[in-house]
Amino acid sequence: MTMLPGPTPKKLGLAIDLDTCVGCNACVTACKGWNDQGYGAPLSDQNPYGSDPSGTFLNRVHSYEVQPPDGPAQVVNFPRSCLHCEAAPCVTVCPTGASYKRAEDGIVLVNEDACIGCGLCAWACPYGARELDQAAGVMKKCTLCVDRIYNDNLPEVDRVPACVRTCPTGARHFGDFADPNSNVSRLSAERGGMELMPELGTMPVNRYLPPREKGVEQTSPLAPLLDIRATGLAGWLDLVLSRF
Repeated sequence: MTMLPGPTPKKLGLAIDLDTCVGCNACVTACKGWNDQGYGAPLSDQNPYGSDPSGTFLNRVHSYEVQPPDGPAQVVNFPRSCLHCEAAPCVTVCPTGASYKRAEDGIVLVNEDACIGCGLCAWACPYGARELDQAAGVMKKCTLCVDRIYNDNLPEVDRVPACVRTCPTGARHFGDFADPNSNVSRLSAERGGMELMPELGTMPVNRYLPPREKGVEQTSPLAPLLDIRATGLAGWLDLVLSRF
């Protein structure tokens, strides 16, 4: 059994805004692309252009139609990846010590050299955040792009996870939840950031910012980016691309 470290001085993680996520899957593509370029943990695909493709992804986006009690139905896009739990059950069930939590920043990683692909960590994770790479025979998971965030060879603006750097609507935010003055801590406090399935006691670090009530005047600077009807598709694309 792998032991968890005590309280870590940093709690690096993501704040994900469900109000501004449009389900475009840019984060999924960026994550796959960064890892497939030889960084992090390369992710295999099987029969990618055939009738029954499959592959390994560290980040996925699910879309759900919800019906508020007072108002029209709406679609909520829900990105899903490792939550880097403080009491990570995937770590404590690992028989070889391959799954571990870093004492310096709280990031949960997999040592692929020690992983035997038994799948116990995937069974223990209540969030479905681990996937077995069929080609490598080992478990893969979100690393928070640890190879980017500490890479002094990259411009400072790029020292964030690939999914955060790529998100066109700014729905993904990266920072230190142990610092109450960090961007993610402030966002979570202001917007009522939600811990996913808190009753399980895993203490996930990542937070989800709930959708705002529809029909209420929006003050977010991203609001114009989300109104395609005001400019038409071509105008919306021009507006989005002008921000980069």
